[in-house]
Amino acid sequence: MKFENTGIEKFKADLNRLDEVMHNHGLIRAGQWDYERVTYDKKFEMREGVFYLRVQGYAIEGDVDTFKATIQLMTPLLGKYYYPHGVEYGEGENFPNSLVNQCKKILEDVKNEISKFAEQ
Repeated sequence: MKFENTGIEKFKADLNRLDEVMHNHGLIRAGQWDYERVTYDKKFEMREGVFYLRVQGYAIEGDVDTFKATIQLMTPLLGKYYYPHGVEYGEGENFPNSLVNQCKKILEDVKNEISKFAEQ
């Protein structure tokens, strides 16, 4: 599921500040990066299954491995995890309304914080 028109996808932000904001909202980058891309995940374990809120971005300047990069954020996603295949984001997935609303709130809070220092 894509969270269209959140406004997050318009931001270009410093990697270090972005890491801090995302971490404060439970979105963890951990080992999910390469020299040009980052992925922040928040895991939700629910009765209906395991879900991930995912915010991705790519470096428009600098390199992620040096912690000196400007990241262009992309449209946030919500996916359901299936063992052993991975996370599915398809339209046919069923996401609990409470989870979708919780993710929208997190994304709104993240957007408000990032807007204080990011470029559009």
